Amino acid sequence: MAKKRTRAKPVTSPPENAVHQWLKERRITEVECLVPDMTGNARGKIIPASKFAREYALRLPEGIFATTVTGDYPDDYDELTSPSDSDMVLRPDPDTVRVVPWATDPTAQIIHDCYTKDGRAHDLAPRNVLRRMLTQFEDLGLRPVVAPELEFFLVQRNTDPDMPLLPPAGRSGRPETARQSYSIDAVNEFDPILDDMYDYAEAMELDVDALIHESGAAQLEVNFEHADPLSRADQVFLFKRTMREAALRHGVYATFLAKPMENEPGSAMHVHQSLVEIESGRNVFAGERAGENSSIFMHYLGGLQKYAPLAMAFMAPNVNSYRRLNKEGVAPINVQWGYDNRTCGLRVPIDTPENTRVESRFAGSDANPYLAIAATLACGLLGIKEHLTPTEPLVTSAQDYGFELPTSMEEALNLLSECEELQQVLGRRFVRAYVSVKRKEYETFFRVISSWEREFLLLNV
Repeated sequence: MAKKRTRAKPVTSPPENAVHQWLKERRITEVECLVPDMTGNARGKIIPASKFAREYALRLPEGIFATTVTGDYPDDYDELTSPSDSDMVLRPDPDTVRVVPWATDPTAQIIHDCYTKDGRAHDLAPRNVLRRMLTQFEDLGLRPVVAPELEFFLVQRNTDPDMPLLPPAGRSGRPETARQSYSIDAVNEFDPILDDMYDYAEAMELDVDALIHESGAAQLEVNFEHADPLSRADQVFLFKRTMREAALRHGVYATFLAKPMENEPGSAMHVHQSLVEIESGRNVFAGERAGENSSIFMHYLGGLQKYAPLAMAFMAPNVNSYRRLNKEGVAPINVQWGYDNRTCGLRVPIDTPENTRVESRFAGSDANPYLAIAATLACGLLGIKEHLTPTEPLVTSAQDYGFELPTSMEEALNLLSECEELQQVLGRRFVRAYVSVKRKEYETFFRVISSWEREFLLLNV
């Protein structure tokens, strides 16, 4: 039932010393030098292509990784960054060079990695956190493979934050009012926007595989081809920019807020994941006999069950994220697992042995893709190292088993700050900075008096 277009050709990016030639051949005049921040948004600089060709050593202050979504700083900001708030050295990743198809002038975008002045990977950069996890799997002779599925809503343009969001009108001139799960016609209502999205995705060589309509009004989902985790996180990071631009072109917002509307379901970022042996390319999750799973798969699954609740601050990174995790929808509320059981937080699809994988359904669409993927891999890695054993697979509804996940941002941050194992594999300084930034965001949110409080408490208490 998915709507599918011609998939982009595999990315054939130039080596770093040939990036300037790539820019010259395409007559690029400007370059967007991008750095994903803690929220997964793009920071960086826009420079003339001629300057980029001459000089790669761009710099940004490391304080961008200790800044909240509101632009505030945590109370221990001076302890999280260097006393001088010194610059990081940025280096372009040649594999990420892309055109910017919506720009009026010939423009390229390149994701950059962050380093200290003495050449070390900066430990607060989300891209480096994910790389840190991949290195730990490489030490075991293993390579993770992931495939994200990203949900989002199209909504009417909204310039007043006090007003609720509403679904936009489609080609028919009418907004959706009924559930339209997997409806082709409902997708076609937004063809003008989606045509631009596909054109942009093809120009940027994004591996968008399929598009479906989800259960919410004007809620859509895109699936990405499975590949290495860093490239998939890059693709989600770039797609979010792409989708927002395509929607804005038609006077509509694309939002990746986890729960944007009170009476609509939330949006998730499901992550399918498996492990292959580097030497042989074999999927180590598959058992020796048909219908069996390997011991390493079971340990990985056990790690997800034990540590996912402690890592939820990465998968549900905002106060709004926890509105999605409730019994009213299909979002997970616990760490139960089962074969092709969508009520579980951990679903194992029925597939061929070489495609054996687990789908983690915890992360919201608002999650930083680098950190959400790094966190779920960290949980699985700890399961392998500790030889953990999962529970029995569930064949009934996991909703009947109640909550096993944190129900608020505050609870999630407390669990993460107390988990020595996750801090060890993800990096202690990084986890401390992340918790500080998110606690500051929670404090800022908690100061706001909501309309509900004014409506029901003002004269009644």
